[in-house]
Amino acid sequence: MNTIVIHTVQGGIVKGSTGDFRPNQEKFHITLENGEVAAMSVPKLKAVFFVKDLAGDSKREDTYEDVVPGGGRKVQVTFKDGEVIVGFTTAYSAERQGWFLVPADEGSNNLRIYVVNAAVADVQFLS
Repeated sequence: MNTIVIHTVQGGIVKGSTGDFRPNQEKFHITLENGEVAAMSVPKLKAVFFVKDLAGDSKREDTYEDVVPGGGRKVQVTFKDGEVIVGFTTAYSAERQGWFLVPADEGSNNLRIYVVNAAVADVQFLS
């Protein structure tokens, strides 16, 4: 099971765990913190954050200065809601439903992020 935090395109946040998320499928299930199981539709999501723990640290600011060996190219993602994240990817494709990003801050609570292309305003590769 993967511990995840989902951000929806409407601004909602859903926390729990999943065992059936697949990047090429449009739906998956999340077991919520209260034990209920909910179906999620990927096209309605902004991103799926695979996290170390559900609590996180809302006061921590990511620095995005770390290098991830074997992580691929460094990329800056700007979502339609204005949020910006920086990380590394070996799988970016604008033609797919989404792709994985490894944050460029090893101290982040995020292990990896599945970015949903429909929620992205801009992608820039950084040197």
